[in-house]
Amino acid sequence: MRRHLIKKLCLVFGPRLSRIWLILCLVSVLVLIVLSSSSSSSVDSVTLTVKPDIFANYRRLKRQAENDYLDLSSLSVGVSKLKEINVCGKEREHYVPCYNVSANLLAGFKYGKEFDRHCEVSKGEPYCLVRPPKDYKTPLSWPVGRDVIWNENVKITKDQFLASGSMTKRLMLMEENQISFHSDDGLMYDGVKDYSHQVAEMIGLGNDMEFHKAGVRTVLDVGCGFGSFGAHLLSLKLMTICMAAYELTGSQVQISLERGLPAIIGNFNSRQLPFPYLSYDMVHCAECGILWDDKGGLLLIEADRILKPGGYFVLHGSSLSTKKGSMSNPIEEFAQKICWTFIAQQEETFIWQKTTDPQCYSSSVQGVIPPCREEREDIQSYYQPLASCLGGTTSKRWIDIQNRNSTGRIL
Repeated sequence: MRRHLIKKLCLVFGPRLSRIWLILCLVSVLVLIVLSSSSSSSVDSVTLTVKPDIFANYRRLKRQAENDYLDLSSLSVGVSKLKEINVCGKEREHYVPCYNVSANLLAGFKYGKEFDRHCEVSKGEPYCLVRPPKDYKTPLSWPVGRDVIWNENVKITKDQFLASGSMTKRLMLMEENQISFHSDDGLMYDGVKDYSHQVAEMIGLGNDMEFHKAGVRTVLDVGCGFGSFGAHLLSLKLMTICMAAYELTGSQVQISLERGLPAIIGNFNSRQLPFPYLSYDMVHCAECGILWDDKGGLLLIEADRILKPGGYFVLHGSSLSTKKGSMSNPIEEFAQKICWTFIAQQEETFIWQKTTDPQCYSSSVQGVIPPCREEREDIQSYYQPLASCLGGTTSKRWIDIQNRNSTGRIL
């Protein structure tokens, strides 16, 4: 049958049959090459989609940021009138409004008050647009930017990082111009994860994934260092605010903001913090450098003001004595006066819990700090001096943090 078919083809095409077979073979080979190249390119596109490059579109973002900065130099003050704003000099690269240590010292502020916010001293300063650092780069997108930042953006040398005494002193420098805050396997460095687990166990939880069961959802991290503890809590869906004192360069607040973490400048020197009464479920201080028993206990009273009923005060530091019962003088004694209960101690970590009973402040126990008058609680906390009374006791928001469900409502 095959031979008969071949004979017919030979009669039709004659001696050209061999040439036609050769052409068909060549065409088949070309079709196979095209199909293989298209399939390989589709595979490559899939792999690129699965594993995106963190630097993709970075140049476009940087150009857009530069254009936005230039646009800020002219602000509209009317329909057809534009006001040109000059760019500040290089000496004001780290300028923060109302924070001028040298001017505050000349105005007579001292004993730590020179680091406070004094807008009245800064009234005569020129009105200009603060320029970014010379080599500033647009931060990487979240969540990559939480763990990797540009070294030039924070103006801190490698030696300063490696010589740090905080829990993140073993930071890994990925490259000369980048700083990484976590290891390749995703675990936190220097026991931050273990420390968080320890705090959870000390308040009676199985692990730090159960903080919500204790009513902990908002945390104020005082003197937050490089923000690693707050970044870890944020991964547990806890809103953590970094708060640190004003620093001329390389501030803790600057690093946290560069990582995309919430942060604010503030301290306990002489004024109340810019937070309303009963704001946080936990106040955390790890090597934060604050003498809590200073100023006759006013600093602990301020911590009590922003703590919610049943909230936790966590104190950690190598400067604290680790012998059990040694904290009774003077912090433990004053904690009893503001109705705090000492619930746990492990090595250098101490935890107190605020009372849930507002009547405790009105009891006849000797030395108990009295509650504030109702009219004082209506005053905003901004720029107010530290109070010697306990606030929030008559507030409608006096709710035990454990008496809330997952949506924050009262059970």
